[in-house]
Amino acid sequence: MTRTPRLADGYEISTDPGRVDAERVHRWLSTDAYWALGRTRDQQDRATAGSLNFGVFDTASGAQVAYARVVTDRTTFAWLCDVYVEPAVRGKGIGTALVGAVRDRLRPFGLRRVMLATADAHGVYEKLGFRPLEHPERWMALTFD
Repeated sequence: MTRTPRLADGYEISTDPGRVDAERVHRWLSTDAYWALGRTRDQQDRATAGSLNFGVFDTASGAQVAYARVVTDRTTFAWLCDVYVEPAVRGKGIGTALVGAVRDRLRPFGLRRVMLATADAHGVYEKLGFRPLEHPERWMALTFD
């Protein structure tokens, strides 16, 4: 297992759902995240309510600076999604530390696999043990238009 990256000084990670800045997370995802452009606030709120949520917060101001959520049965499977780091704090290792914290929080569940999809952040996830699918031809998706 790879070591959990240290979070930069001045930041903390929390899984307390009451700390999620729902308005900020919705704005980030619906306007700046290629996978969630146009997502409605209602959709985001329902997704948040049904997930295990992680936030990174500035310890001085309390402002949320990053977010990730996990859809899981907490027994066999998890889907890591909506990983987002505010542009102003990118480059400080916050995203890597956040995903490392997610990985470490999920480990005790005994999950068989944690999945994710990314168009451009493979290097971040590879540092933490994620690998391409061994047999992608076995996977399928059902999409609704």
